[in-house]
Amino acid sequence: MFKFKALRMSEFFPRKPDILSSRVAIRPRIPWYFRLSIIVSLGVSLLLLSWGMYEAGSRSDTAQHEIIQNEEFDQPYNTGTCLQTKRQQLCIQQASLVRQLQISNTTNNNLASQVKFLTDENSQLKEKVSFFQYLTSGNTKTDAGISIHHLSLQKGQTPNEYRYTLSLIQGGERPGDFTGNLRFLVNLQQNDQTKTVPLTNKQNGQDFSINFKFFHRLERSFKVPPDTIVESLQVQVFEKNNTTAKLTQTVESTI
Repeated sequence: MFKFKALRMSEFFPRKPDILSSRVAIRPRIPWYFRLSIIVSLGVSLLLLSWGMYEAGSRSDTAQHEIIQNEEFDQPYNTGTCLQTKRQQLCIQQASLVRQLQISNTTNNNLASQVKFLTDENSQLKEKVSFFQYLTSGNTKTDAGISIHHLSLQKGQTPNEYRYTLSLIQGGERPGDFTGNLRFLVNLQQNDQTKTVPLTNKQNGQDFSINFKFFHRLERSFKVPPDTIVESLQVQVFEKNNTTAKLTQTVESTI
């Protein structure tokens, strides 16, 4: 009796060789200088491409700008359109210039006022110093009664303006209050004619009233018409209830 031996499938198919069990990749070896040359070539190509795109865009913008300018120049000039487009900008610039001019004028006026005030104050201080030096001088004796210490006439800061200054003193051991009036007469030439014009108080249109004991100072200004030459100024001092001048003095005009 025959006996059959069971055979397994592996015995019919031979086993795969061990050398084919894992995959092997074979690649060619590329030198490093060849890789570097490829990278440099790609970089140069990208730079050239970027530069070409930039030049094309610039030329396109320039051509479009020239076309717009040509269209603007080809159109006829319209004054109304120009004024409408430029009016706002010009108005803003004009307003700014006007404000700057106003600020500058205000500053100049303030400076002129300050200079005038300081000049007047300096003149008063000089006159007072001169007066006290006159009183305290050992060689000078102050007479009893009233006298004219200082009288001046000079041109003012504005055209056709004149300023005059008068200082009166009263000496004596125990002088009383002096009460009286001051009258000023201006001698001038106008249209080849010599005239004498009185100066009056602006408040009441009369002579200047005074009342002091030791020292009195008066400073005023007046204006004359154009083409008028002021030659001199005369002051007359009247005591109260007296029509005869107690003192009279004349001073010529100085620049």
